[in-house]
Amino acid sequence: MQHFDIAVIGAGAAGMMCAAVAGQRGKKVVLVDHAAAIGEKIRISGGGRCNFTNLGAGPANFLSENPHFCRSALARYTPRDFLALLKQHRIAWHEKHRGQLFCDDSAEQIIAMLKDECASGRVTWRTGTKVAKVRHEGGAYVLETSDGDEGRATLRAPKLVIATGGLSIPKIGASDFGYRIAKQFGLKLTETRPALVPLTFEEKAWKPFAALSGLSVEVEIETKGPFGPGRFSEDLLLTHRGLSGPAVLQISSYWQPGGELRLNLLPQADTAAWTAAKSGQRGNAASLLTPALPKRLAEAWIERELVAAERGRPVADLPDKTLKRLAESLTQWRITPNGTEGYRKAEVTAGGVDTRELSSQSMEAVKATGLHFIGEVVDVTGWLGGYNFQWAWASAAACAQAL
Repeated sequence: MQHFDIAVIGAGAAGMMCAAVAGQRGKKVVLVDHAAAIGEKIRISGGGRCNFTNLGAGPANFLSENPHFCRSALARYTPRDFLALLKQHRIAWHEKHRGQLFCDDSAEQIIAMLKDECASGRVTWRTGTKVAKVRHEGGAYVLETSDGDEGRATLRAPKLVIATGGLSIPKIGASDFGYRIAKQFGLKLTETRPALVPLTFEEKAWKPFAALSGLSVEVEIETKGPFGPGRFSEDLLLTHRGLSGPAVLQISSYWQPGGELRLNLLPQADTAAWTAAKSGQRGNAASLLTPALPKRLAEAWIERELVAAERGRPVADLPDKTLKRLAESLTQWRITPNGTEGYRKAEVTAGGVDTRELSSQSMEAVKATGLHFIGEVVDVTGWLGGYNFQWAWASAAACAQAL
């Protein structure tokens, strides 16, 4: 039996941050992870440069059945606090787009920084270690572990933090461990689903667009879902099975099965002026679209929307109603996905441990003293663009300070 003040399960962004802060505050901490290589989500984030936070991160950028839960933690640990930590470790960064911050060099720097912070807190590591069983007895949590460097071991701590993430990207070790622990101790879960994920369409309906896979265009996209209306202006990417890109990843968190998407493929174009300005235009309809759309997409759209006799005619000779119909098809495109690419392509998992079961100040379970949940395992899901990492840092810091 090995005794600690705090046991943290999950050595990802939230787990390492929590262990480091608690250790530096004088607690004896053990950090356990079933993987030998830790921080994989950090490593692959942002194309290998880690989109570690967003300058604009606030409660409005997060989805949850209890939308006010995240306010306290986010207010107490801000993006500026994380930037101060980067400064201490001399990690250079840059803003790429709409407040999204990335390392100048590599995501490995973030992992190394968190490891150094854990070292400063004298955190004990147990990587490659599976937790076979968790029980509560005598005022402490007892973890039966195996397969680590120490062989079989029993760890005991009065405080237990679950930072095991969600179900997204199973190939790097995602599991339902955190949800099982929550259920074991009587906590409710909200329904989990893939989020920040590409959307798919029925094969026959998508056939006209499948050949355009790889094309990207800026769009406005919106839908109505259980969290209210979602609307974003971002780039959309066509794939052989459906839609991806920032616009679609964002809207996927709001979309619900059976729900309709509404897209404007020409958000910068004045389509109302097409009719008034058509006189003297000898180019065909595709010439109206190619300034704003990739040529192959423009041609495919014309073939889809106009009859053969209209496709090659000069714009000046097209009826006003034809131009109006074409404009509406592009600015009010309505489509209904048949699903998503699932957890294997999802960047995060929406849903999880019901926040009404937790203290927003400490992340402690109301029904289980000393049991805390942080990061992605909790029903708090951020937008694309560094928001989910900010929730990891903020929820971890709030928990560690309470510990």
